[in-house]
Order: sequence, then C-alpha cells, then structure tokens
Amino acid sequence: MPFTPMFWRIVRRLLTANYGRLFVILLALGAGAAVTAALLNLQIDAKRRLTTEFRALGANVVVAPQDTSNSDSNGTTLDEALLAQLPAENDGKHVPAVGFLYVIGEVSRAGTLHYEPAVIAGTRGQGLASVRPGRRTEFSAADESNSNACEVGAKAAEQFGVHAGDTLLLRNHDREASCKIYSIVASGGADDTQIFTHLGTAQALAGLPARISLIQLSVTGTPDSISRFVADLSRRVPGADVHGVKQFAEAEGRIYKRISGLLSSTVLLVLLLTSLCVMAGMSNVAIERRNDVGLMKAIGGSVRRVVRLFLAEAIILGIAGGVVGSAAGLLVSIWLGKAVFGVVAEPRWIVYPFSVALTILVSIASAFPLRRLASIRPASVFRGEG
Repeated sequence: MPFTPMFWRIVRRLLTANYGRLFVILLALGAGAAVTAALLNLQIDAKRRLTTEFRALGANVVVAPQDTSNSDSNGTTLDEALLAQLPAENDGKHVPAVGFLYVIGEVSRAGTLHYEPAVIAGTRGQGLASVRPGRRTEFSAADESNSNACEVGAKAAEQFGVHAGDTLLLRNHDREASCKIYSIVASGGADDTQIFTHLGTAQALAGLPARISLIQLSVTGTPDSISRFVADLSRRVPGADVHGVKQFAEAEGRIYKRISGLLSSTVLLVLLLTSLCVMAGMSNVAIERRNDVGLMKAIGGSVRRVVRLFLAEAIILGIAGGVVGSAAGLLVSIWLGKAVFGVVAEPRWIVYPFSVALTILVSIASAFPLRRLASIRPASVFRGEG
C-alpha cells in the first residue's frame, strides 16, 4: 500500500510528540555517527600516511645479480640495459628507480693528494632522493649541473674535510677521475660514508662499461600490490634476483593491521553503545504508545501499517542523526589527524555516505522494542490491562 499524506502526518506527529526524547535519540545517533565517521576517515588516511612515511625510508624493492656466473674484479654485476625494462608505474603511481655501481676506491680532497679508501657509488636513474633517504645539509645549485657533479655523505664529507663547491679526486688502481661536490647528504645510515657520482664516472673507475651492481626502486602501494609488482618484475628480468625489502613490507603491513584493527574495534564498540542508548529511548516510546497502537488496530489499522510507521520514524531519525553527525565527524578527523599523526588528515568523502548508512542501520536495529507493539490486542488496552 503506498504511503499517503495521512501516513506522513502521523509520522510527523510521532516524531514531535516528545521533543526531549527526540533530542536525546538524535544526540545519541549524531554522536555515534560523528565518532564513526572520524575513526573511519582516520583509518583510510592512516593507510596513505603509512605508505608515504615508509616510502620516505628509501627503496623497498631491489634488483640484484642472480648468481656469480658473471663475476669480475669488482664482483657480480648486471647489464645497465635492465634499467630500460623496469615498469614506470605501479597502481597508477610513478616508481622511482636508480641503478648503482659500487666501487671500492681511494678518495682525496683536491690539493692534498692524501688518498683514503672510500665507497664510490655511481648512479643513474630518476628519483635518487626517493630510494636513498636523507636530507641535504649543504647545497650548491651552481655546481649541480656540472658534468662531473657528485654528492657526498655527511660522514665522508667530515672525513675528507670538504664542503659543497669543493672538488674530490677519485682513483681506482691506475684509473683516475674528479668530481665537483654540489651537495652534502645526511641519512643516518651507511650512505653517509659514500660518494655519489654519475654512473659513467664509476664505470670508468671500475673498468666496467655498461655494468651496474644493482637497481633500487621505491614502489608505492599496499604490501599485496608491491608483492604483485615484484612478481611481475621477476618475469620481466628472469636473469636477475628481484626481491622486496622484507623488513619494510612486513613492518608496514603489521603496523597498518594493528591501527586498522584498533580503529575498527572502536567503531564497532561505538555503534554498539549508540544502539543501546537509542534502544533505551525506544523502550520508553513503546510504553508510551501502547494505547495509541491499540486504538489504531481497533479502527482497522493492520500490523504491517503500524510497523511501517515505526520503521519510517527510525529511518528518519537515522538519516537526521547520520547526516549531521557524519559531517561533524569528518571535521573532527581533520583535527585528530593533526593531533595523532602531526599532519592534517584529508577528508575521504566515501566515508560520509557509509557512515550515514551505518547510522540508519543502527537506528532501525535499535527500534527492536517497538516490535512488541505489533502483538498488542485492542481489547486488553481498552480494559486497562498491563
């Protein structure tokens, strides 16, 4: 039977019969929706935030020589041409990839001729800053475009007493080269002791043209997505050993599962408490409307029509509480993101309709006490039986 104007008039009267009770129920639904929306938005934003933070730690996928069948004086190497076979994207996001050739050579500051052993890392590719974490403590923009430009780790710079703009002399056996320092980089790791030059410089020092030691990639995505990327890359370069940096992938997945589990459990608890609060209000409604339902049934109202009235009331309350509460929750999540992660959380609009829908379901489920009204017999109501 279609909903008539009389039906909606009755629903309106049901909603406005007791403004105090209406306010309490809406407050409970709105508060539940606000907390739900805030936590769900933080849960989604945490995934993006963790991925970003872990990518800032450096490379998480490595392409290395598979065996020692192609060894030389500087160890096993790969063909430089492999760089051109790497996928440029993963899940629509750019994948920085850099090829490295490591040479154990000797280094001296220009003008001193006092050589000391050091690791010289030749690099080629896009995104060195992504695969090698760190910050620049010194920088000379004028020297960055120099054909012999190089970067020096903070500890190596201290060891050789050099700064941005100085020149280093490099040698390996009877092969020599020089480079102009344009940046001093501090990473807090082994990179601080290395000198980063153009790949061609390192190849000339090592006597290994068109060879590299390994390739490092910084792949953005979920642990499962990265695993698929590694498997696909292994098929593309069967002659190399492609593997993810296990510590990064496991740590990222473990931390996100803990955060996600905690937030999901909190959302379920909030929804349960909201449901109990609304159910308590609906129990009072059931007691107050016992006589009204008995009268409606006495004048020919069917059980189905009575149930529809209360179902419509519950849905309207859920929509009102969900719409207002979810909007407030998204705003709260922005503040919580700043307080918890130190960065403002981005509102994810998919959370809004989802939170509203959950609030409506909670409201409908909380109307369970009203089902008792369907079993009321008009005669017992008129006789004043309890």
